[in-house]
Amino acid sequence: METTRLFDLIDRRKALYPDRPVFGSKHNGQWIHHTIEEYEERANLISYALLHYGVRRGENVVLISSGRPEWNYVDMGVQQIGAVLLPVYPTISCEEYAFILNQSEARYLFVEGCKLLKKIESLRGELPKVEEVFVFDCAGAASTLDDLLAVGAAHRCPEELARLKASIRPEDTATMIYTSGTTGTPKGVMLTHEGILLNVMGIKESPGKDWTRSLSWMPLCHIYERMMNYLYQYLGMETFYAESIARVADNACEVNPYMMAAVPRFIEKMYDKIHRKGESLKGMRRKVFDWAVALGFEYELKASNRTLWYRVRHCAADRLVYRNIRRSLGSNFRMLVSGGASIQPGLTRFFSAVGLDLYEGYGMTECAPLIAVTNAYAPEGRRAGSVGFVLPGMEVRFDPSNHEILCRGKNVMKGYFKAPELTAEAIDSEGWLHTGDTGYMDKDGYLYLTGRTKNMFKTSMGKYVNPEVIEEKVKESPFVLDMMVVGEGQKFAAAIVAPDYEMLRDWCRRHGVKATTPEEMAADKEVLARYGRVMEKYNQHLGSHEQVKRFRLVTEPWTTENRLLTPTLKIRRQALAARYKEEIAALFA
Repeated sequence: METTRLFDLIDRRKALYPDRPVFGSKHNGQWIHHTIEEYEERANLISYALLHYGVRRGENVVLISSGRPEWNYVDMGVQQIGAVLLPVYPTISCEEYAFILNQSEARYLFVEGCKLLKKIESLRGELPKVEEVFVFDCAGAASTLDDLLAVGAAHRCPEELARLKASIRPEDTATMIYTSGTTGTPKGVMLTHEGILLNVMGIKESPGKDWTRSLSWMPLCHIYERMMNYLYQYLGMETFYAESIARVADNACEVNPYMMAAVPRFIEKMYDKIHRKGESLKGMRRKVFDWAVALGFEYELKASNRTLWYRVRHCAADRLVYRNIRRSLGSNFRMLVSGGASIQPGLTRFFSAVGLDLYEGYGMTECAPLIAVTNAYAPEGRRAGSVGFVLPGMEVRFDPSNHEILCRGKNVMKGYFKAPELTAEAIDSEGWLHTGDTGYMDKDGYLYLTGRTKNMFKTSMGKYVNPEVIEEKVKESPFVLDMMVVGEGQKFAAAIVAPDYEMLRDWCRRHGVKATTPEEMAADKEVLARYGRVMEKYNQHLGSHEQVKRFRLVTEPWTTENRLLTPTLKIRRQALAARYKEEIAALFA
């Protein structure tokens, strides 16, 4: 069945998978299954209500919520009248909300609950265009989603809705997403129906044909998670929305999904949790665990490259260690899909060895989001360290001056909203999007990333340093949760390091170190010596000008709430440089 607009997914689902639930959500301790009939009816009621309120084709409608079935009802209800859904992260600042809502000229907003409603209401004096805010869950709210559904039921207009749906073209704007922005002001990225569907079609063969359940925990305003959400609908899976990031493992055991998407930071923390659990073992059990983990990091992704001796050992490791790790995510789990940033090659090997095949996608919001992806059906399979093959329908070339990745295709954005000058900076006259990422492609067509052009710096010795390569390498250590390499104009590279204090506290206890608070641990001589050995280990793999000569442990966690991480959990370099200005200066004193 042809799917050319995103809302066509509803008709496709009705035709091919009429008896399968579409979404799962937890209420009062019980998982509730939501049907395709409920999906279609509520999306249509929202469409009728918005038409009654005079929402026009091309008008922006804002949605601020975590992933849940209602998110999808609003999404389709807005799209199928030709309006543009503008999803916004629930965690951004009031200043960013004010900027986005005013620039987008949104009249109607949907928010998840009382906390977000209160935040928006506190800004109402700064939002002259906003007419109504509908809330999903908030007792006593003036306008709720149920109120809107009632308006839609009282003003049904199926003929007008059918006419509008028929008039919407694949190349029309379906959504606008404001970039989280590691620097500068957020920009509204305009994406089309066909651009997002090009992504879905490019990866639809990777999941197993018989997979029926997926788990979703990332915000659906993250275009990678949203595209995966559409993929699950296309393939007939039921998508279960996790209660929170802290409950992902528990929820996975309850619903037994086959796959989920995640950002590298989440996968790194999964590994750190496994590592900490292994360190609590004693005697022979600890030795077996360490042996199995080391074996996992030797795993060859291509089956023909695994020797008979490796396969024998892997079988033993699976019986003794790996299957217990798999069970922590339910009985069916088969695939992790990483996106948003580069993943450490060792983790790709390890999780694949465990039986949780780790696939990686590379792209950006401006590409809806994929440029390249690893996949299950490629003749050569996956290669650790590579982000895979260029997405079908995309072109990629490299700027000869600095190896920047340039791409062109139907999934590239239409432009930045109300910012033609910024659009011209990003997309040249021949239609090539300048990604800001550097990389190369090997003779077999595998794409590799090497860093960001804007993040590279030059030392006083005239040597270029790519901080992301160093950070990614050192973060393989379970001691390092996050780090930022600095050294612009200096004689050497140094680093601000955010330790994993949960893991470090266990280490201190086991080694008789009396420090217990982050402040005490960051100043302890034995702790500093241990981190010195971490740096020595990874410096061996770096050029002399790239090696981290000095470092500083910091005690403040880096989070989205304190604005040191983006909503996609990438570090904000400018914010970190300002926050730790004195510490950085001391490193080079």
